[in-house]
Amino acid sequence: MKLRCSQNRGETPRLAEGNKMATKEEIVEKLALAVENYKLKDAVAAANEAVEAGVDPVYAINEGLVKGMNIVGEKFAEHKVFLPHVLTASKALYGGLDILLPLIPKAAEGDVKTAVAAVVQGDVHDIGKNILKTLLTAGGYLVTDLGKDVPPETIVEAVKTGNTQVLCMSTLMTPTMEEMANTIGLLKDSGCRGNCTVTIGGPPTSPSFAESIGADHRDKNAQDAVAWIKANA
Repeated sequence: MKLRCSQNRGETPRLAEGNKMATKEEIVEKLALAVENYKLKDAVAAANEAVEAGVDPVYAINEGLVKGMNIVGEKFAEHKVFLPHVLTASKALYGGLDILLPLIPKAAEGDVKTAVAAVVQGDVHDIGKNILKTLLTAGGYLVTDLGKDVPPETIVEAVKTGNTQVLCMSTLMTPTMEEMANTIGLLKDSGCRGNCTVTIGGPPTSPSFAESIGADHRDKNAQDAVAWIKANA
């Protein structure tokens, strides 16, 4: 789901660049290319240019940063690029988001779905979680990244305070799978399980395990998770 733009799309802001005037379309194309080409400095420069030109931040994010990340995500799914490319592109994505997100009017955030991503307590492997966060952000979600080795209480508190629609938990270790069950149990006890879709992922998990602990879906990988969340959450 895309954020709603507050700017009149009929207007085309222009920014003086020496003797050249950049249109908003040219600026958002710079944003897209910066992410697609893994250029953090270019993404930051283009985001600042968008701000100076008065380009609506929602438009800049959706048509620039997200567009570029979607291209990288598609290439990753087709095995045309690999994990290091995705992670480097995500740095460019977040470099631009750090500048543009604070400028979004609160009214425009109303239709945005929110997600929490965490590696459960006892596990410090977070590459899969980082990819998921990136692809979810590119898909229009505002993602709270709790990091790795996160206790159930911290996860549940984040879900409650953020009015979260989607919780994504992961682990690469069999002994820590039980923390997923503990977290879902705590969600139920807190009364917010019914308002939150829960997906789990990681090599030791399975669809049957997800069902047994009360999760809504077991993710095969980050792309599968995002596709399922968009279709079902």
